[in-house]
Amino acid sequence: MTPDQLITFAAVAEHRNISRAALALHLSQPAVSGQLRLLQEEFGEPLYQRDGRGVRLTPAGEQLASYAMRLRDTWRQAHAYRDALRGLESGTLRVGASTTPASYLLPYLIAGFHRLFPDVTLHTTDGNTAEIVGALASLDIALVEGPVGADLPPDTAVRPWREDEIVAIMPRGHPLAGNFGEGAAAGRIELAELGAHPLVLREAGSGVRQMVERAFARAGVPMRVALEIAGVEGVKEAVRAGMGVGFVSAMSMRHESAALCRFSLGPEPLTRRFSILIPHASAPSRVVERFLELTHAEGA
Repeated sequence: MTPDQLITFAAVAEHRNISRAALALHLSQPAVSGQLRLLQEEFGEPLYQRDGRGVRLTPAGEQLASYAMRLRDTWRQAHAYRDALRGLESGTLRVGASTTPASYLLPYLIAGFHRLFPDVTLHTTDGNTAEIVGALASLDIALVEGPVGADLPPDTAVRPWREDEIVAIMPRGHPLAGNFGEGAAAGRIELAELGAHPLVLREAGSGVRQMVERAFARAGVPMRVALEIAGVEGVKEAVRAGMGVGFVSAMSMRHESAALCRFSLGPEPLTRRFSILIPHASAPSRVVERFLELTHAEGA
């Protein structure tokens, strides 16, 4: 039994899925499976069982997971302390981000940080907000959209960062587009005006979709859903193809061509909050502090 095996088991216990644990640990799935097999042989009885597309811990596995998670947290705190003492000349920064900040904000932050601290190794992980929150134990900092919930690991700080607007998009030739501009903010459109038109929505579970559905429900406007499609670019392509009016983050339209125009939604703009999550916030490493300074400068 080695510390690496226990840390791997802690990740599997947390994610209840070997593939997601491998992604969080930056290991291959066979490497994770191999460590689990060796650990199970050490204990001489099953620690987990396959359960559909994930895993379920046995009673023995649940008990071992509590020890493994404490070891992992201590290991990470020791690494953070080491990095704080060594400074920023070298080290590792593990950044997680949910879909919108991962696509439209994180690349610029990573590029800026690399220019300032070229010897710091950067690892990034993306997913939806729930997946990033679930991976906090293997991250140094995370950028997420929407509510983060109350079930966060101990010593995790939540800092409000910036706001994002959800906008309606349509082809320039759409009956509602009128004579508005190209690929830029075209004005405001009331939700009631959209009730008679087909809509393109993100997949079930999308934060953008949930916000749009709640807004229509509050306004008492029916939704004519013509298509559900995964991903921001999928929505934009479906809108270009004439399937209906779509809804995306305004950030995703920054470099859009003249084919689409966008509208703020009325009567009130539809906005959401981005937050920064800091595991082990009581003793952040200097690498984390410098990245935080960069995010706040960018947000301002």
